[in-house]
Amino acid sequence: MLHAKIIDTSKKETIEISKAENFLNQSKFGAIIYFVGTVRDLNENKSVTGITYDTKDSIVIRSFEEIYEDADNKLNIKDKAVFIEHVKGYVGLKEKSIIIGVACKHRDQAFVLSRYIIEEIKKRSPIWKKEHYKNEKSKWLMGISLNN
Repeated sequence: MLHAKIIDTSKKETIEISKAENFLNQSKFGAIIYFVGTVRDLNENKSVTGITYDTKDSIVIRSFEEIYEDADNKLNIKDKAVFIEHVKGYVGLKEKSIIIGVACKHRDQAFVLSRYIIEEIKKRSPIWKKEHYKNEKSKWLMGISLNN
């Protein structure tokens, strides 16, 4: 069971952990883990004020689906629920950029699955970041190409 969505901040949408809780809360699961990525104030010795994320939504959603499917084959965790939402648009300091929630029968499965999903998203999903800096020009960071 997978929920995967891009949240567009230009449409005043926000990531809410309560949506993940509602999706994942089932009696058959004994472990639920949430990973929440937020915008931090420093990167490569530069004072960050916010980040603008850009995506090709359909391709990113498909990458989330592929990562979910690959988890079946690589981790052999069949009975699970996964909630992934990532923002598109501007996000300020301390604001959420991604929520990954996983529910499994056992805690060790949930930890492994959560870590697998975030690492694979970072490697495989074409999500680009433009960092905004205090007293410096904004800069697009290296990202994943659409050919991967």
